[in-house]
Amino acid sequence: MNKVSLAEKFASFSEHWRPKIVGELNGQEVKLAKFKGEFVWHQHENEDELFLVWRGSMRVELRDRAVVLNAGEFLVVPRGVEHRTTAEEECEVVLFEPAATRNTGDVTDAALTAPAGVRI
Repeated sequence: MNKVSLAEKFASFSEHWRPKIVGELNGQEVKLAKFKGEFVWHQHENEDELFLVWRGSMRVELRDRAVVLNAGEFLVVPRGVEHRTTAEEECEVVLFEPAATRNTGDVTDAALTAPAGVRI
């Protein structure tokens, strides 16, 4: 058991859309990611996804609406719901999702699909 400093972990990387694993519990992974720009539309057939904004603001776009999240706010996107994330300025996000969940879900994108299992 070691404590994790989110500030230190976020400071250790600069790339966007590439989640890094910083913890695990009950079959879930705690991941950190930096968002900037627009991500791809995708869904996760078997996994719910929690987006918690640590710094900045972002938008979770759904087919029928968009949800703006600011620092200290989170949203759970249920499995099977098509969505994409966007951030006009760099945003730091904590993700909670089942282990080995692919960041692009049912879509493979050469530029955005992150390698699995990257830990910091």
